[in-house]
Amino acid sequence: PPSFSLSLCLVMVKYVVVTGGVLSGIGKGVIASSTAMLLKAYGFRVTSIKIDPYLNIDAGTMSPFEHGEVFVLDDGGEADLDLGNYERFANLTLGKDNNITTGKIYSRVIEKERRGDYLGKTVQVVPHIVNEIQDWIERVAAVPADGEDGPPDVCVIELGGTVGDIESMPFIEALREFQFRVGTENFCVAHVSLVPVLGSVGEQKTKPTQNSVRTLRSLGINPQLICCRSSTPLEPAVSEKIRMFCQVAPEAVISVYDVSNLYRVPLLLLEQQMPRQIMDHFKLSLIGRVPNLVTWRALADKVDATKAKKQGVSIAIVGKYTGLSDSYLSVIKGIEHASNYVGIPTKIDWIDASNLEKGAEEYDSAWKTLKSVQGILVPGGFGSRGTEGKILAAKYARENGVPYFGICLGFQIMVIEYARAMTDLVGATSEEFAADGERTDVIVNMPEISTTQLGGTMRLGSRKTIFNTKVEDSLVKRLYQLVDNSVDKFIDERHRHRYEVNPDHISTLTDAGLKFSGQDESGVRQEIVELDSAEHPFYIGVQYHPEFLSRPLKPSAPFAGLVLAASGQLEKWLSAEDPSTL
Repeated sequence: PPSFSLSLCLVMVKYVVVTGGVLSGIGKGVIASSTAMLLKAYGFRVTSIKIDPYLNIDAGTMSPFEHGEVFVLDDGGEADLDLGNYERFANLTLGKDNNITTGKIYSRVIEKERRGDYLGKTVQVVPHIVNEIQDWIERVAAVPADGEDGPPDVCVIELGGTVGDIESMPFIEALREFQFRVGTENFCVAHVSLVPVLGSVGEQKTKPTQNSVRTLRSLGINPQLICCRSSTPLEPAVSEKIRMFCQVAPEAVISVYDVSNLYRVPLLLLEQQMPRQIMDHFKLSLIGRVPNLVTWRALADKVDATKAKKQGVSIAIVGKYTGLSDSYLSVIKGIEHASNYVGIPTKIDWIDASNLEKGAEEYDSAWKTLKSVQGILVPGGFGSRGTEGKILAAKYARENGVPYFGICLGFQIMVIEYARAMTDLVGATSEEFAADGERTDVIVNMPEISTTQLGGTMRLGSRKTIFNTKVEDSLVKRLYQLVDNSVDKFIDERHRHRYEVNPDHISTLTDAGLKFSGQDESGVRQEIVELDSAEHPFYIGVQYHPEFLSRPLKPSAPFAGLVLAASGQLEKWLSAEDPSTL
């Protein structure tokens, strides 16, 4: 598309607000991400904001069982997993301020009150809280998320939760006022609702959507678009009924039905002219603009083709929070992106690490699953529960030549297991874990990290990892160069940890055969560990979280390596002159 930016001729940023009704988890995040991606494909500069009405300052101290994974941003922000969707779909780089929570808003207002900024006034939800929300949105919407200078053209805002929730009322009121602050012609609302199918006859019911829109309108916000989630395409009569009772144009009822893969959702919205309708509301023309979606369409087709293949691999995720897959959403996406990139279908087998420990109720079943897979991944986590099971998984992988990939805690687990098995470091463990008897802490708390204040005190955000020039033929470095041939001396990856490999034991571990092939800029903090390929085909760990920078069109290098190693094709890809032809 032409390199034209609204910000060159217009001061006002346009706002697309995505709300949800009937129930949570309906797909607002995917629709918001798809909308941002489509507008960007038309040549508009885009940013995104996620509003979470909970009282926490951020997601950093929340259990994954409560709210899914904590997504880490470049600036160290610990955010809702939907920001990961925005970054992956629209290829954005967001910051901590792109995630608004009730806790952040109230903290700022209380801080101002303590300073006396309100000049003795009674501080209230209206106007002080809602004004703070509006100020925050307007400030963040002007910050570019695409690496270019100047404000974005469009800001896509997702309001978390369900319309009518008591905790989201201040945000609804703020958005109601905000539409007049920026002008209704610059403010477009897309409401996502459910159209369930009941009974054996498969009748689509519109009443939940009608009630949801009625609730939203009663709060002073009129949606311009209604995105109807359903298992099948909306029947014309159903669509007409929703249009009539919800008072929108016929084409404004968007049928968002189940598709073969997630990457077809933007194409589905495009088919129903959603971007054009948004731009029509903004009184902007799309004439002369053709969305650049050739690569995206090819991706959607390749995902379907990969799924259709019969020969694939199974990878076990050995973790602590396996009861909720959203706890490891970015890890799942990392595997998916790698699977699609190399064209090898991948099945994930979930194993609760504690079930690998003797005496566990599902001990036999867990070990049977572990011994059946072609690859093992141990992701990040906190606390001692299940750590001995993870150590056993690492030991099994090392001794049996099974490809193993450890992330953060999984990296530390590798070091502990190797120290126990291959060195004389008695009782090797982590300072994080309790242990009986004599112990050697090969993993220790980083000296600059607080041991009492938990929120926002870890080593967070994007940091450089320098490849160790003393390690020859590093497999991890070769993997990064396979995916991106511009990689040379270092990589930038996102971190979230408070423990590190004990520097006092590095020489003992390297003498025993561990290769620390990447360090931080000081050269003291270890970032990458691996075994020589002559000793093991694929046994690597990284202290950072590569899953946070994995993208649909550019997978994370270690994830690609794991899938290739599990399928027995790693050396073939590494030795190919042009891997894209494979």
